[in-house]
Amino acid sequence: MAEIQSSSAQRRNGKSAAAFRTISEVADDLEVPPHVLRFWETKFNQVRPLKRGGGRRYYRPEDVALLQRIRELLYREGYTIKGVQKLLRDGAVRMPTAGETARAAQATNPVKGGTGKPTAETTPSNGHGGDKAELQRVIDELKALRRQLAQALN
Repeated sequence: MAEIQSSSAQRRNGKSAAAFRTISEVADDLEVPPHVLRFWETKFNQVRPLKRGGGRRYYRPEDVALLQRIRELLYREGYTIKGVQKLLRDGAVRMPTAGETARAAQATNPVKGGTGKPTAETTPSNGHGGDKAELQRVIDELKALRRQLAQALN
């Protein structure tokens, strides 16, 4: 693993990897509107940004890493909100440590501009990675069929 270079670790916006982020910065990184982040706060009690005067939110690196994982589960892996809540409650989704979030911040953003390739964190350790790939292939095929049907009906 790469060594953490805390003093020189800079993100696109010029902040260090350990800096707190505003809701607009996090929303931009995750490519979701700010109101979605506020909604997720109501559904996932593990996401607890600091709130300053006027209700302004500041997200810790651990919050950002958890939000990235929640986004991935909802948007990429197709879980429902209740499904993600159950995963978090049952401990199937681990809360990131400060060291892990610092390392993740130095790497390219896993959601925006990432490689899209599975990592050890996103690949199931139960040996059923092929099942997930097959399911994704079927989903993609169904989406293509839906587009063809929509075009045929128009």
